[in-house]
Amino acid sequence: MSPYFLPANLSSTFWKDAKAFQNVSMQPKVWKRIFSKQVADCKVFKVFERVVKSDDKQIEVYVVENPDWVNVIALTENNNLVLIEQFRYGLEEVILELPGGLIDQGEQPEQAARRELLEETGFSAEKWFLLGVSNPNPAIQNNKIYHFLAVNARKTENPRFDENEYVKTKLIPFEKVLKLIQEGKITHSLVIAAIYFFITSDFASKDAIHQKV
Repeated sequence: MSPYFLPANLSSTFWKDAKAFQNVSMQPKVWKRIFSKQVADCKVFKVFERVVKSDDKQIEVYVVENPDWVNVIALTENNNLVLIEQFRYGLEEVILELPGGLIDQGEQPEQAARRELLEETGFSAEKWFLLGVSNPNPAIQNNKIYHFLAVNARKTENPRFDENEYVKTKLIPFEKVLKLIQEGKITHSLVIAAIYFFITSDFASKDAIHQKV
């Protein structure tokens, strides 16, 4: 980083601190779990209090244990992306996102992805590909999310919502999706992760998709 991007009165301090920082060991501490107890069961997740130790230091931390998740980039034959709108209690507003949800006990990730797409939108597809796997929030969560691509998705039945689930399906040309992210109309980080996996994959163009399938 160049000091020319910093105010003049900060540039010398910056380089002094940067030099000192280089002398600090960059190896992160590894914390070993020595105790864990469940302190809350919130249906879709559980909260655990853990005691962890590194060297001679011992601290308490809290971890949220979740089932693994899936979300789906479902593209129609016309290259429209199947998106959903639903109310999210954390933000207390309706947001635009991908179909997805929890992997049920005993389910494989692709089974869950197929089920969630069908239940939330009524769309299904024959060709499925795993785009990638990411960690939603490793600071406090222990789960993974599997990002899938469903090719030539089409409406095959009516959605089957869970109790208290109200979802609206929207079809948006995929070429408009990046602009929606830039404009702040798609803000869900796990949706953005899935889109990143897709646009950096071998399926990033319609022609490439059809060559693969």
